Amino acid sequence: MNEATKPPVFATLGCRLNAYETEAMKELAAAAGLGQAVIVNTCAVTGEAVRKAKQEVRRLARENPGAAIIVTGCAAQTEPETFAAMPEVTRVVGNHEKMQAETWKGLAAPDLIGETERVQVDDIMSVRETAGHLIDGFGRHRAYVQVQNGCDHRCTFCIIPFGRGNSRSVPAGVVVEQINRLVDRGFNEVVLTGVDLTSWGADLPGEPRLGDLVRRILKLTTVPRLRISSIDSIEADPALIEAIATEPRLMPHLHLSLQAGDDLILKRMKRRHLRDDAIRFCREVKASRPEMVFGADIIAGFPTETEAMFQQSLDLVEECGLTFLHVFPFSPRKGTPAARMPQVRGPEIKERAARLRSLGARVLGEHLAGQVGRVHRVLTEGSRVGRTEGFAEVAFAADQPEGAILEVRIAGHDGARLSA
Repeated sequence: MNEATKPPVFATLGCRLNAYETEAMKELAAAAGLGQAVIVNTCAVTGEAVRKAKQEVRRLARENPGAAIIVTGCAAQTEPETFAAMPEVTRVVGNHEKMQAETWKGLAAPDLIGETERVQVDDIMSVRETAGHLIDGFGRHRAYVQVQNGCDHRCTFCIIPFGRGNSRSVPAGVVVEQINRLVDRGFNEVVLTGVDLTSWGADLPGEPRLGDLVRRILKLTTVPRLRISSIDSIEADPALIEAIATEPRLMPHLHLSLQAGDDLILKRMKRRHLRDDAIRFCREVKASRPEMVFGADIIAGFPTETEAMFQQSLDLVEECGLTFLHVFPFSPRKGTPAARMPQVRGPEIKERAARLRSLGARVLGEHLAGQVGRVHRVLTEGSRVGRTEGFAEVAFAADQPEGAILEVRIAGHDGARLSA
């Protein structure tokens, strides 16, 4: 294979939505006939994420001499000048532009390093629609379906709305059609993804809610397992709550965007819930569906956070019955209100994050210990690994058929995953 016919190299940083969009870009690039190039799909959620993106660009440029380096994603959208200034970078492409066929046709043209505009990043806030990029089969055994993009909220620590734009929804009919195709192809589990999933439908005729979409999917498809990714619990609508309580095909696992356990910190974050709202939601859902498992995002060391305020976050883990913790040491993002607030010292942030992670390891271990001896339906993700309905990882002692749903008895755990 000569240099001109080498396929593009794709690198993805950040969230599942970015991974989904990378799959869409692969198809767009292939259709356009793009040859030797490196595409880096970046994340901007923290300053550290941007630093890693720059590091990845430099590494890939060294490993692919002579290849055009195309940087896209949230960091490219929010800081195009940062990447345009890097000598390794050939093009900077915005989040909206990266999903357009015309963009890739232009990048595939012979003048890629010549006359084409070097920075192709327009105003993301002007984008009003999210096309249903139908990537039938993203994920080998669990399919991810993008139903929403962008966010209308402005949390003081978050740069993502400026990378993703305002909230846009994929129409329910498009989502149902895609899931039916995925089921026909043999997928046993589908995960609904988005930036602010519970805002789905607000921009569609009649303003349907996420619960309406979930009920429609369950009614009009035969997907064996439907899973919801991260949600904002305060925005969970009655139809969604009812579906969680009554629909066995809707998996008993929710990842919650909680962020903190202290009311004053939540207000300074400009969150839309208070501590008691989170506790009440978890208790009500658990009462209606006892097997429900919760994960949550929690930030350690948000500006002005005292030790007593941080203790509220530690206590929230127990009070909400959280099992899977995603811990984020606070990292100021230039251009956000939180970056201008009085900062917690770096060593304190690091120490608090370590305590949260330690607590997370303990509650996960306790949850796994409680599953030993029980029978679970496990979706196999590989020949020797799978996930329960509650999203706990399971290791098998012998090879299993991939992509199948197996009924297994749990024999033990190692603190991080179950064994069967």
